[in-house]
Parts: sequence; structure tokens; C-alpha cells
Amino acid sequence: MGTNFVDQVVLHVRAGHGGHGVASVHREKFKPLGGPDGGNGGKGGSVILQVDLQSTTLLEYHRSPQRVAPNGRPGAGDERNGGDGEDLILPVPEGTVVKNSRGEVLADLVGAGATFVAANGGRGGLGNKALASPRRKAPGFALLGEPGGEQDITLELKTLADVALIGYPSAGKSSLVSVMSAAKPKIADYPFTTLVPNLGVVTAGSQRYTIADVPGLIPGASQGKGLGLEFLRHVERCSVLVHVVDCATLEPDRDPLSDLDVIEQELAEYVADDSLGGKPLSERTRIVVLNKADVPDARELAEMVKPDLEARGLEVHIVSAVAHVGLKELSFSLAKHVDEARAEIESNVIPQRIVVRPKAVDDSGFRIRKEMHGNDEVFRIIGDRPTRWVRQTDFANDEAVGYLADRLNRLGVEEQLFKAGAVPGSTVLIGPEENAVVFDWEPTMAAGAELLGPRGTDLRLEDGDGRATRSEKRDEFHRRKDAQREAREELNAERKAGLWTDRDPTVIDSDE
Repeated sequence: MGTNFVDQVVLHVRAGHGGHGVASVHREKFKPLGGPDGGNGGKGGSVILQVDLQSTTLLEYHRSPQRVAPNGRPGAGDERNGGDGEDLILPVPEGTVVKNSRGEVLADLVGAGATFVAANGGRGGLGNKALASPRRKAPGFALLGEPGGEQDITLELKTLADVALIGYPSAGKSSLVSVMSAAKPKIADYPFTTLVPNLGVVTAGSQRYTIADVPGLIPGASQGKGLGLEFLRHVERCSVLVHVVDCATLEPDRDPLSDLDVIEQELAEYVADDSLGGKPLSERTRIVVLNKADVPDARELAEMVKPDLEARGLEVHIVSAVAHVGLKELSFSLAKHVDEARAEIESNVIPQRIVVRPKAVDDSGFRIRKEMHGNDEVFRIIGDRPTRWVRQTDFANDEAVGYLADRLNRLGVEEQLFKAGAVPGSTVLIGPEENAVVFDWEPTMAAGAELLGPRGTDLRLEDGDGRATRSEKRDEFHRRKDAQREAREELNAERKAGLWTDRDPTVIDSDE
């Protein structure tokens, strides 16, 4: 028999790809070459998880686990940009925990409207209008749209409740929820009647709290027996655990003390998720409820074992869900413990600080790692910008490839390759390991379209631009000043020695 409750699914999400830029030239009558007018591509849509208080299950994603956001539209001529793809909003119940394929917690969605971006949409490519510059007035290429993010995520629904009722099957947990709150769980006289957690809201005076009925536990639940392991995750967020003990059971090998010991053992062996910030289940506030006191023999047994349980330091209540006995006292006691737990949580909450980490001035935005592939030495360029530039390059267009080489050179990739020990002909990889771009590196590849000078010239063939640096200008200034001072000193010395005389041009020395 199927169920409409699903609390764990594996979801494959893929964001939309960015639209491609377009290379276009404006044309009109009497103006056939009016300059570049290619528009940019639109951004791809992102996949966003958002808490919806009306959602109670992950069944929809169990039936359809593939979710893809729309792509961005490509640009067009006449400077028309492509439209952005719409974000794909996936509603999830409150209390959903998002994990990646390695089991790491990515987000804990609590609170109405809480969101988490599961996959970012790809950037749109620039058209040749945006790529035009004084040196590259008419680019014959455009950038491609960036692929959208893609990953497998696991969604786990962990019920948000203050109090959890735990115990053996048919111990009366669902009956307690039905009489203490407005919830209407299924109640029957056979084991495992409860197949999904049931939530109810309890009002005790001015205090309100939520109570959850968890499917029954049996010995070995923490190892997967019965339904306990499947639903123990729903008590991880609960501050107060209530042991509901059946004092009217007819099974010969069971009694309240042994039932409590078995459930306590299962709680101790269950490994809770540390990322939720809660205590281990065995260390949380626990209350024992001896149920079915409307049965005479059960009442007598409850009165008998109550002192033994209190001797263990446990708070004990004798109740009857059918006769509504002891429920008021139990309700106010739970409200008191919930209030204390909430106060403790609030006192331990550390205000989140906004930490601003500016980019270091010497951070180039990439790094080079030397690797050995068999007997071959390769150099891998790792960085967001180089990887994005490679993804946006149309390698069928030589001008686009030259533009990529120029960008990498300006970023300092060539200089770092030299420092890392690369030589002409070395194998260089850019991009993720599973889909990297591989090429044989040549230092001359750094020259591209924008380095071309006036027609008939090529600046790449020159040693430099002929302009002196600031330090060279300063050194030249000091050299001129030193020469002027030496010349003045020499003239002063000659004048003092009488060597400065007016010579009669009509007199001829005998030596001449």
C-alpha cells in the first residue's frame, strides 16, 4: 500500500545555461559597415529551494527527481540582449535539511520563506558590441554562455517539534496526541498503526508548543529493524522526549522497566546529526508517561513501578488517554520543560557576525599546480576566472582563441607558468578535471587581436613600446643634474686659474 508521506529524496538539479552572445555588424542603406551591434546573452535560471508552510512531504520530488531551470536566451543583432531564464522555485517543508552527495550539510531550512540556491544559473555571453574597444573596434566573435550549475542533493525532512512521543508500537502515543491537540492521527489496535509522524499543537495556559507522534520503536530500531530507524531523524530537533509506556500490555516478556531500558538503549545507539546543533538523544530531557491507567491492573502496575523510575531521576506521570486522566498535569509539565529548553537555546545562540574578507592585493585569482600524468608532466591552471573564460570561448574562432590568450596573459598566467617550470611545448590544462581544456603551451600564444597596431604594423614584433618607465626617467634626470654640476665646477676652477681671457682673433700664437 502506498503512502503520501516521503521524508527523504535524492534530487538532481541543474540550473539554466547562459545564452550565447552574438557577433553582428550594423547594416543600413548607405552604411554597410556601421560597426558591431551584437547583443549579450541572458542569464540562466537558478534552482532555489524555498520553505513553504503548506508543504508537509517530499512526495512530489520522489516522483519527479529531475529538476531543470530554463536557459537564458541568446542575444541578437541591433544591440538586443537575450532574456534571462526564470528561476525555478522548489517548495519544501519547514525543517528540510539539504546535503550534497558526500553527506555534507549545505543548508538547514527553518522559517517561512527560507531559501537556498541549489544551483546557480550560468552567465550570459557578451556580444561583439560589448567586446569592442579602441584597439578592437570590430570584433568578429562573441562569448558563449556559461553552463549552469548541476549537482545531486539529498533532501531530508526532520520534523520541527518541541516534544516527541516515543515508545513501543501500540503504547498509546497516537491517542495522547489526539486528546492533547487537535491532530487526528490514525488509531487502531494493531502494531505499527502510525506509519508517518503526526504533529499537533498543544496549548497549556499561555504556553503553546508542538508535539510529535513518532512511529513505534522495537529492539534493534537503531540498526534498521521496524520503522524506528526510518523516523528517528524526526526527534533530532525535539527538546523533550516522552517515553510512553504501555502498562496494559499482554505480552509475557514485557514490563514498564524493561520497555524503558530497551528504548533508552536504542536512543543511545542512534547517531544524531551533529550539524543540527542538538544534544545526543540520550542526553535530552526525558519524561516517562505510564499510559492506560484506566485499566485496573495497569493502574496497579504503574503505581508499583513509579518509585523505581523516580529513583532513576526521571519525572513520571500516570495517565489515561481514554479516560483523560492526568493529561492536564502532563501538559503543563511539558510546557515548563519546553520553556526551559527554549531559554537554554536562546542563551547559547551566538549572534551571527558579518565577516568581510577583502581580496588580497597580491591575489591573482588563480594558481598553478604541477601534476604527473603517467610519465608526463602537466600544469593545471586552477581558478574561477580562467575556468569561466575557457567555458565562454568559441574555439572554432581563431580571434576568440586569441582573445582568450590575451586575457590569460594579462592575468599573469604566462609569467606564473614560467615560474612553475613550464617550457614551450608543456601540456597545460584549464578547467575541471573531468572536462578540462588541454593545449600545448607556447609563450607566443599570448599575442592576440587587441595587440595589433596600425595597419601594416605588428607591435608583437617590437621589443617594447619605446616609453621610459618612471624610474628610468628619474635616473636620467639625476644624470643630467650631475653633469651640469660637474660642468659648473670645472668652469669655476678654470676662471680662478686665469684661463678665462678674451682672445684677440688677430693675434696668432707662435705655436699655431
